[in-house]
This record gives sequence, C-alpha cells and structure tokens, in this order.
Amino acid sequence: MENVVIVYGDFQSGNCLKIKLLLSLLEIEHEWKHVNILEKETQTDEFLAINPNGKIPTIVFDNGQVLSESNAILSYFAENTDFLPETRFEKAKVFEWLFFEQYSHEPYIAVARFIQKYQGMPEDRIEEYHSLQTGGNKALQIMESQLSKSPFLVGDRISIADIALYAYTHVAYEGGFNLDNYPNIVKWLDRISSIEGYVGMA
Repeated sequence: MENVVIVYGDFQSGNCLKIKLLLSLLEIEHEWKHVNILEKETQTDEFLAINPNGKIPTIVFDNGQVLSESNAILSYFAENTDFLPETRFEKAKVFEWLFFEQYSHEPYIAVARFIQKYQGMPEDRIEEYHSLQTGGNKALQIMESQLSKSPFLVGDRISIADIALYAYTHVAYEGGFNLDNYPNIVKWLDRISSIEGYVGMA
C-alpha cells in the first residue's frame, strides 16, 4: 500500500473525520493539510489542479496518484483489513450502508448541521432546515433498528460502515436532531469512541 503524502481536509467536516479516524485506527502515517471550505480554499487554482471537483477530503499518494470521495477513500484503506468483511454478502452490506450514508443520511443531517452550526440559521434557509428533520430522523430510525439487533451496523465488528455513519451521526445534535430518542445509537457512538486509536473532531 502506498504511503499517504497529504490528506487535504477540514477537521470539522464529517466526511473528513471518516478518513482521519480510519487512518488513526489503522496507524497509517500521513500529513494533514487543512483546507477551509468557508474561505473557498477548495476553489483555488492550486486545489482544483489536484481535485477538479473542488471537494475534500482528497488524498495524494507518494506516487502522485489522487483519490477523492470519502467513502471511496475508506474502501481503499479498508481493503484487506478487519474494517471490511471478507465474505461477499457482508462486504456488500457494508457498501449498502455506505450508499445509505451518502443518499439517505448525509443530505439531511449534514446539511441541517451546516445551516445551524456554520450559517447560524439564516432566514432564507429556515424552511429548508425544518424540512430536513423528517429525512434525518428517518435515517436515524433505520440505524436505531439495526443497532437493536447487532452491536455494529454489520455484525459484531466495527467496519467502515460504522465509521462512515459515525461521522455525522455523533454531531447530529448540531443539526437539531435529538439523539436521546435513539438509545441504541447512543450506545453505538460510545462503543466507537472507546476503541483504541479513536480520534474525534478537533
């Protein structure tokens, strides 16, 4: 596996936390280069030359190869580790949760968090903010149901499915979501934060 030269990311971003947490758990050395989205540092000519899509996290390997999209990065580093199951079905279940995170969870919880935490609830987004609560709580309820059956999202061992969904779930309250309504999620969050090598948002 190539050594990571640089990880471009923001410590307050859930998508970036995914990478920070997995690299820490795998004890992979890396250099973290902070990129401030609010100051449009992802839109500079220098950054766009690395990632034309202008998004973080983005990583650059020592051989010059570039990889972006948080769940693709997770999948790369999880290959041949305990964070990605070996059996075909369980591996597919992990990817099922990764797609769930991107399409049914993050668009509601992360966006609501951005409106409340970073934008301070501007008047022109308040209606949107409230509309996001239904979708976000639906996603949390689906997770709550699964976590009532198993300690992690795919069986008895943490996987990148858990890391991906932990990222924005553990700060969901910053988007107006009451995690007290989801006791199994709360226990799961504690389970993850207790793992040796855990790192959180700065």
